[in-house]
Amino acid sequence: MRLRVPYTLKNNLFAPLYISFFVLVLLVVGEQGVDFWIESLTQKAVGVITHSLVVEREGERLLNAVIQEERASLKTSTKEALAFHRSFNRLYNLVQDNPAQLKQLDQIKYFYDRWKSQLAHKAFPVSTNTKGYSSIENPLFNTLYAQILSLLESEQILLSKRKYQAQQIHEINFSVKLFSLMAILAGVFWNLNLLHRRVKVPLNQLIKVGEIWRAGQMEARLGYSSSDEIGHLAGVLNQMAGEACYRQQRIEVRNEQLEDLISALSHDLRTPLLATRATLESMLKGAFGSVNDTWKEIFEEYHQTNEDLLKLIETLLDVSRYETTRGANLSHDPLNWKRIFVKVITQIKATSKSEFALIDKIGQSLPTVYGDEVEIRRVVQNLLENAIRASEPNNEIVLEVEPLGEAQVKVSVRDRGLGIAQQEKERLFHRFTQGRGRCGQAGLGLYLCRQIIQAHGGSIGVESTLGKGSTFWFTLCVPTSKTEFENNWK
Repeated sequence: MRLRVPYTLKNNLFAPLYISFFVLVLLVVGEQGVDFWIESLTQKAVGVITHSLVVEREGERLLNAVIQEERASLKTSTKEALAFHRSFNRLYNLVQDNPAQLKQLDQIKYFYDRWKSQLAHKAFPVSTNTKGYSSIENPLFNTLYAQILSLLESEQILLSKRKYQAQQIHEINFSVKLFSLMAILAGVFWNLNLLHRRVKVPLNQLIKVGEIWRAGQMEARLGYSSSDEIGHLAGVLNQMAGEACYRQQRIEVRNEQLEDLISALSHDLRTPLLATRATLESMLKGAFGSVNDTWKEIFEEYHQTNEDLLKLIETLLDVSRYETTRGANLSHDPLNWKRIFVKVITQIKATSKSEFALIDKIGQSLPTVYGDEVEIRRVVQNLLENAIRASEPNNEIVLEVEPLGEAQVKVSVRDRGLGIAQQEKERLFHRFTQGRGRCGQAGLGLYLCRQIIQAHGGSIGVESTLGKGSTFWFTLCVPTSKTEFENNWK
């Protein structure tokens, strides 16, 4: 069943990012448009400034032509007159869009023609004044000269205005770019802050709560509430955690009930099994009369089955005891590894029907380890029996104890059996679990071994390669004193 959530911007985790990205695109497009507009204005301003400079240059040429023509008025050359007309025609073409300047040029042409007419009739003597080329003897020349200067001054004023406009365009362009940069930086900062609040913070919380869930504490909940995708995910995960917590509690209740049932049945079965053992042993010894070979074989088989059941009951009771007390009733005495190995090997040789080559090794300078010798011997015997069952007859089995650094002692049992697959090694120390080639028991031995070793503060594991055998090992810590060991397990 798929849940459909109405799609809105509020429900979308990245909606603000989409909006900011859209705004950024609009900003970039707008900035490009403004750049094109400013570029157009800049080119236009450059054009009009260039135009003003050309007009000013031609005006100066016109003025120089008039001055040169005045100096050469007594000569018959027409070179200066031609220069004047060339400059005048260029100016006239340049200022076609400026009526005021056209009017000034018309006045200049008018006064120029009158002045030339006077020069032709020699009405006035030519001035020899070179300071500004003004002549009090020729008022028409002075008026012409003043008109040209007025044209140049007006063009300089116009040039100043156009330069000022170009400067304003440059400042506008700088302001637009600065605003765009600040807007982009603000958008980046806002988006980073948004990602931190809406993505990183809830994901960190999800990781933290996930670690708590992995530790088995399913009561923890995600405190993130939002209508976006992460908020929806948090709600789904909280619901799943609630369901898992409920199932976990039910399983724990059932396990407790099952353990209570097993414990009760074990206690109830132990007494009749002990009575059956005593009866079968008495019958085998002839307490109720002689027994022929056929019945003796049957009674021995019954006796062995009864012993297996008693051993299973004892194991179940021990498992229940360790799960309840966590090893609180263990004794804390120095472990004698030679005595432990001798008793285990003697017991196994007396009860085992398989032939095997056992090598025991006790390392030199072993540190003193405190523990319950009976329980540690039980672990060693269980590991050794498993190795014998997994090995072919007469295969070598190595039992070894050695120091592991300065703070631990390692005990290992190595066989040359079939080995154990990787996926089996991870669950081999759970209840009612057996590896392939190690059948014949209830699957509680290794689980009980783990309980015993953990109660001693150690660790247990297995190293194995398929086809090459396995090495079961456990380690025990080396306390500085017996008191420290007892304090660690109170």
